Amino acid sequence: MSRNEAETRAELIDPALKQAGWGDVAGSRIRREEIAPGRLIGGGKRTKQDIADYVLYYKNQKLAVIEAKKEGLGYTEGLGQAKQYAKKLQTPYTYSTNGKKIYEVNMTTGQEGDVERYPTPDELWDRV
Repeated sequence: MSRNEAETRAELIDPALKQAGWGDVAGSRIRREEIAPGRLIGGGKRTKQDIADYVLYYKNQKLAVIEAKKEGLGYTEGLGQAKQYAKKLQTPYTYSTNGKKIYEVNMTTGQEGDVERYPTPDELWDRV
């Protein structure tokens, strides 16, 4: 049985980030972040807001955005969204994942590809 996005996040992505030290290493934080409140469409209503699934902070710097998709989808399914959010939030790295596989993009150099795990806060800090 395939997990939905919330289950994928709770059962696969959150533990993988914790294993890499995110949220445990002093100065590292994981947040959800509203990027845009959603376009006004009249009658006081808005379109769906853009929210980054994960934003990785270290030493008060935004270093990466992670776009999560449910386990049953392809791990690069959220890649376009991830790049868009990284541009808006000005993060040097972005990731797209379905909890099983991880795709990394260096927004500065344009280098991208599969990675085995999330970098630790110090590894990502050293790259930036």
